[in-house]
Amino acid sequence: MPVLPPIALAVVVLAVLFGALSGFRDAANIVATMIASRAIGPRRALIIAAVATAAGPFIFGLSVATTIGRDFITPPAATLPVITAALLAGLIWNAATAWLGIPSSSMHALVGGLIGAALIDRGWAAINLGGVGKVLLALLISPFAGLIAGFLIMKLIVLLASNASPRINVFFKRSQLATAIALGLAYGANDGQKAIGVIALILVASSPLARFQIPLAVVFLGAGAIALGMLIGGRRLMKTLGGKFYTVRPVHAFSAQLAAAIVVIGAALAGGPVSSTQVVSTAILGVGGAERLSKVRWQAANSILLAWVLTLPICALLAAGGYALIRASAVFT
Repeated sequence: MPVLPPIALAVVVLAVLFGALSGFRDAANIVATMIASRAIGPRRALIIAAVATAAGPFIFGLSVATTIGRDFITPPAATLPVITAALLAGLIWNAATAWLGIPSSSMHALVGGLIGAALIDRGWAAINLGGVGKVLLALLISPFAGLIAGFLIMKLIVLLASNASPRINVFFKRSQLATAIALGLAYGANDGQKAIGVIALILVASSPLARFQIPLAVVFLGAGAIALGMLIGGRRLMKTLGGKFYTVRPVHAFSAQLAAAIVVIGAALAGGPVSSTQVVSTAILGVGGAERLSKVRWQAANSILLAWVLTLPICALLAAGGYALIRASAVFT
């Protein structure tokens, strides 16, 4: 990685912390259902998720990191104060919701932070409307895609396994190793690329790179930060995703993981950043609803839905305020 001035290096450290906290929070998205269904123990599940996530960018490419770093805000707005304000807003919001046990979206937090800080810096001229539209469309559609995919996959499994013996549960239990790896790879190919895209953007803002590109060292650093965070955290949020919606059995976990992996990988291949929290949560709801709508404790989704609605505007406001303070303090002058 290029040599950075001290202030830029400090912002890179901030981006690494943001990536690690995102991994800390998002680990639950991948491992909650397999733990709730007693398919795999917590420690082993977290290791599988972390390794698969770290491998995701190397297998499926960096289209999402490129969208975040190149297609979202215009190059003149991609300054260190803007990036710093966005990261601080995301860190504050993620830490607050993690402490409360609410699985909110780190992707929403980053998007909201960049929008808020860039708008204060240069107004609407700072926003690449095409790129923002792409991101917001992906964030809007993906939860519904997860819900529908979970519903349809569960319906198909019920149809195909209608005459199967109870031993079919052994298959669903063992198969979760494959679906957990697939979901981890999907996360690394999409939602897990936040830190990679932001670090590359910092390199452009601090001038070591003349144009946006992603050095291999940045991929290792960003993927490693996410993976480390996943190994450390996730247990507090597992309860929300793994058991509060309904009692999760192996067939539910298998179906939800498969549905979420398909949606997240599909979005990654299209370069559309999504929230894995949203996709996994709605996939779980879709799977439960496919069996019986009354089976799902829909009230448990209220806090998650509220966090989804509030994350982007609150982080935009936090970043706008943070940018104003950073500019007033003249830290970057």
